[in-house]
Amino acid sequence: MLKPAAILASAAALLAIAPAAPVLAQAAVVDLGTAVRCSAAFGIAAADQARGEPSARDYPPLGLRGREFFVQTGARLMDEQKLTRDQVQARMRAEVQKLQSEAAASADRGAAMRRILTPCLTLLNATVPAR
Repeated sequence: MLKPAAILASAAALLAIAPAAPVLAQAAVVDLGTAVRCSAAFGIAAADQARGEPSARDYPPLGLRGREFFVQTGARLMDEQKLTRDQVQARMRAEVQKLQSEAAASADRGAAMRRILTPCLTLLNATVPAR
């Protein structure tokens, strides 16, 4: 199992340098709890893709678009809930750990991740269209 810090390292670095800008379309499309869950799921899947995990090949590349979704979600957390960057990182790390535990408890990790990611990919397409 990947450590949450490894999954979120690059996205957290982007969040640290990103200005607290107004959020684009995401706010109108998805509730914040779902956005956090999907951000964590995209981080896990992107890390799996980077490692060449066979089950991760079923998804579109999530490195860039998933990271953009993460940044938008982080900005919303700071704006709507007045969280600091450190608090956002802690919230995301906790969600990654939760999802990893859910997947590990499943008889089929790949199927568990598909159940999590399928609705998230719809949200990703609505908020961060492929270029």
